[in-house]
Amino acid sequence: MATTIQIEVVSAEESIFSGEAEFVVAPALMGEVGIYPRHTPMLTSIKPGALRIKLAAGDEQLIFVSGGILEVQPGLVTVLADTAIRGHDLDEAKALEVKRLAEENLKSNASEVNYALAQSELVEALAQLQAIAKLRKTTH
Repeated sequence: MATTIQIEVVSAEESIFSGEAEFVVAPALMGEVGIYPRHTPMLTSIKPGALRIKLAAGDEQLIFVSGGILEVQPGLVTVLADTAIRGHDLDEAKALEVKRLAEENLKSNASEVNYALAQSELVEALAQLQAIAKLRKTTH
Protein backbone atom coordinates (compact mmCIF):
# COMPACT_ATOMS: atom_id res chain seq x y z
CA MET A 1 0.00 0.00 0.00
CA ALA A 2 1.25 3.46 -0.91
CA THR A 3 2.08 6.03 1.71
CA THR A 4 -0.46 8.86 1.79
CA ILE A 5 -1.06 12.23 3.38
CA GLN A 6 -4.40 13.70 4.49
CA ILE A 7 -5.42 16.84 2.58
CA GLU A 8 -8.16 19.31 3.48
CA VAL A 9 -9.19 22.06 1.04
CA VAL A 10 -11.52 24.70 2.48
CA SER A 11 -12.81 27.95 1.02
CA ALA A 12 -14.71 30.73 2.74
CA GLU A 13 -17.94 29.14 1.51
CA GLU A 14 -17.46 25.41 2.08
CA SER A 15 -15.22 22.39 2.49
CA ILE A 16 -14.16 21.52 -1.06
CA PHE A 17 -12.12 18.35 -0.58
CA SER A 18 -11.06 16.01 2.20
CA GLY A 19 -9.17 12.80 1.62
CA GLU A 20 -5.95 10.84 1.30
CA ALA A 21 -3.41 11.74 -1.37
CA GLU A 22 -0.12 10.33 -2.59
CA PHE A 23 1.07 13.69 -3.91
CA VAL A 24 -0.11 17.33 -3.98
CA VAL A 25 1.01 20.19 -6.25
CA ALA A 26 0.08 23.69 -5.10
CA PRO A 27 0.57 27.12 -6.73
CA ALA A 28 2.71 28.70 -4.00
CA LEU A 29 3.52 32.41 -4.24
CA MET A 30 7.12 31.80 -5.39
CA GLY A 31 6.26 28.89 -7.71
CA GLU A 32 4.66 25.47 -7.67
CA VAL A 33 5.42 23.27 -4.69
CA GLY A 34 5.16 19.49 -4.65
CA ILE A 35 4.21 17.78 -1.40
CA TYR A 36 4.72 14.09 -0.66
CA PRO A 37 3.91 12.32 2.62
CA ARG A 38 6.39 13.22 5.38
CA HIS A 39 7.10 16.62 3.77
CA THR A 40 8.85 19.18 5.96
CA PRO A 41 6.33 21.39 7.80
CA MET A 42 5.77 24.73 6.09
CA LEU A 43 3.39 27.64 5.74
CA THR A 44 3.12 29.69 2.53
CA SER A 45 0.77 31.92 0.60
CA ILE A 46 -0.76 30.54 -2.56
CA LYS A 47 -1.61 32.41 -5.75
CA PRO A 48 -4.37 31.79 -8.27
CA GLY A 49 -3.86 28.48 -10.01
CA ALA A 50 -4.50 24.76 -10.11
CA LEU A 51 -4.18 22.65 -6.98
CA ARG A 52 -3.52 19.11 -8.20
CA ILE A 53 -4.15 16.17 -5.90
CA LYS A 54 -3.04 12.66 -6.87
CA LEU A 55 -5.37 10.38 -4.98
CA ALA A 56 -4.32 7.09 -3.44
CA ALA A 57 -6.55 5.31 -5.98
CA GLY A 58 -4.44 6.79 -8.79
CA ASP A 59 -6.97 9.38 -9.99
CA GLU A 60 -6.12 13.08 -10.03
CA GLN A 61 -8.34 15.79 -8.56
CA LEU A 62 -7.94 19.37 -9.82
CA ILE A 63 -9.19 22.35 -7.82
CA PHE A 64 -8.82 25.99 -8.87
CA VAL A 65 -7.79 28.25 -5.98
CA SER A 66 -7.78 32.04 -6.24
CA GLY A 67 -5.27 32.52 -3.43
CA GLY A 68 -4.98 31.80 0.27
CA ILE A 69 -2.72 29.86 2.63
CA LEU A 70 -1.11 26.41 2.42
CA GLU A 71 -0.01 24.67 5.61
CA VAL A 72 1.91 21.41 5.69
CA GLN A 73 2.08 19.48 8.97
CA PRO A 74 3.22 15.91 9.59
CA GLY A 75 0.48 13.82 7.98
CA LEU A 76 -1.76 16.76 7.00
CA VAL A 77 -1.92 19.37 4.23
CA THR A 78 -4.42 22.18 4.74
CA VAL A 79 -5.38 24.65 2.02
CA LEU A 80 -7.37 27.66 3.19
CA ALA A 81 -8.42 29.19 -0.13
CA ASP A 82 -10.02 32.57 -0.71
CA THR A 83 -12.10 30.88 -3.41
CA ALA A 84 -11.93 27.26 -4.54
CA ILE A 85 -13.71 25.69 -7.51
CA ARG A 86 -13.65 22.00 -8.40
CA GLY A 87 -12.09 21.46 -11.81
CA HIS A 88 -15.27 20.10 -13.39
CA ASP A 89 -17.17 23.21 -12.20
CA LEU A 90 -14.88 25.72 -13.96
CA ASP A 91 -16.66 27.74 -16.67
CA GLU A 92 -14.39 28.51 -19.61
CA ALA A 93 -16.81 30.93 -21.28
CA LYS A 94 -17.14 32.95 -18.06
CA ALA A 95 -13.36 33.02 -17.56
CA LEU A 96 -12.85 34.22 -21.15
CA GLU A 97 -15.43 37.00 -20.64
CA VAL A 98 -13.78 38.14 -17.37
CA LYS A 99 -10.41 38.13 -19.17
CA ARG A 100 -11.81 40.23 -22.04
CA LEU A 101 -13.41 42.78 -19.69
CA ALA A 102 -10.26 43.01 -17.55
CA GLU A 103 -8.13 43.64 -20.65
CA GLU A 104 -10.53 46.40 -21.75
CA ASN A 105 -10.36 48.00 -18.30
CA LEU A 106 -6.56 47.86 -18.35
CA LYS A 107 -6.51 49.64 -21.71
CA SER A 108 -8.80 52.43 -20.44
CA ASN A 109 -6.69 52.90 -17.25
CA ALA A 110 -9.35 55.22 -15.73
CA SER A 111 -7.92 55.19 -12.21
CA GLU A 112 -5.38 53.36 -10.07
CA VAL A 113 -8.09 51.51 -8.15
CA ASN A 114 -9.76 50.29 -11.34
CA TYR A 115 -6.36 49.37 -12.80
CA ALA A 116 -5.43 47.28 -9.76
CA LEU A 117 -8.82 45.54 -9.76
CA ALA A 118 -8.65 44.85 -13.50
CA GLN A 119 -5.13 43.48 -13.13
CA SER A 120 -6.24 41.16 -10.32
CA GLU A 121 -9.25 39.97 -12.34
CA LEU A 122 -7.02 39.31 -15.36
CA VAL A 123 -4.57 37.24 -13.31
CA GLU A 124 -7.40 35.17 -11.85
CA ALA A 125 -9.08 34.64 -15.24
CA LEU A 126 -5.79 33.53 -16.82
CA ALA A 127 -5.16 31.14 -13.93
CA GLN A 128 -8.63 29.64 -14.38
CA LEU A 129 -8.01 29.16 -18.11
CA GLN A 130 -4.69 27.44 -17.33
CA ALA A 131 -6.45 25.18 -14.82
CA ILE A 132 -9.05 24.28 -17.47
CA ALA A 133 -6.24 23.44 -19.92
CA LYS A 134 -4.57 21.19 -17.30
CA LEU A 135 -7.87 19.48 -16.62
CA ARG A 136 -8.32 18.78 -20.34
CA LYS A 137 -4.84 17.20 -20.50
CA THR A 138 -5.57 14.84 -17.59
CA THR A 139 -8.94 13.73 -18.97
CA HIS A 140 -7.75 13.03 -22.54
